[in-house]
Amino acid sequence: MMQLPYVTCDVFTDRAFGGNQLAVVYDADGLSGEQMQRIAAEFNYSETTFVRSPKNPTHTAEVRIFTPAEELPFAGHPNVGTAVALAHLGKISAGDDIIFEEKAGLVPIELAGPGSARLTAPLTPELVREVDKSALENLLNLPENSIVTTYHQPVEINVGAHFILMEVDSLEHLAKAQSPSLQAAREVGDFEFYLYTRDGSDADFQARMFAPGLGIVEDPATGGAATALVGLLSSFEAEDGHFSWVLHQGMEMGRPSKILIDLWRKNNDIEKITIGGEAVMMMKGTLAWSSN
Repeated sequence: MMQLPYVTCDVFTDRAFGGNQLAVVYDADGLSGEQMQRIAAEFNYSETTFVRSPKNPTHTAEVRIFTPAEELPFAGHPNVGTAVALAHLGKISAGDDIIFEEKAGLVPIELAGPGSARLTAPLTPELVREVDKSALENLLNLPENSIVTTYHQPVEINVGAHFILMEVDSLEHLAKAQSPSLQAAREVGDFEFYLYTRDGSDADFQARMFAPGLGIVEDPATGGAATALVGLLSSFEAEDGHFSWVLHQGMEMGRPSKILIDLWRKNNDIEKITIGGEAVMMMKGTLAWSSN
């Protein structure tokens, strides 16, 4: 009988049943990639993390991130939630030099307290291409011309995961958007579709994210996409400096999330992007199954 401890938490929220759910399986050194994928599918959260001994002993841990359908090189809420979970378990504490090893690279983490963490993104957002606006409106059930292009065309951005970003003209149209079918998503390449608006929110932006190809119909909070968004928007700033934004997501799902984003730019280049927020511990248990 194999037994593995796990905890779950709600991330980018200060209250239970908000934010984005995360399962954290720790002491996961003995698991294969196939086993990790099957466990992630069993939890069926947007992501599940597996905490393993680091390859470099000066680092904190190796962290593997899985959706129900595949492994990710990097994602935002799994890092924040894993850090808060490990602090709750007494494995790390504020003031530690915390470094997670991930497929996308090294991810520095800062604990702001027992229930709050901030990560530094391992990759600078990379603009890949522009995407046809009308095709996206049809795919996502948006009215004609509801995707606005005042600042940018819909674009594909690579931050380890590939997101298609688009600005929508209103909260009303954001709420009307629908996740594409798996077949329709595969026809355009299984991307993660990230819609945001500046309209009517008490944050700087309100967003939604659909990723049926990853087994995620809709995601309540997507830190990786937030890094892609601010990386894109910073390119329109006339001056260098430190920029901060607050982003809300998950409102339409009844799982409100709050993501704090900071970006530093020097000589027209991005120096650093950080993503922060709170997390609430929810469950603690043991995975147990026969290896036969």
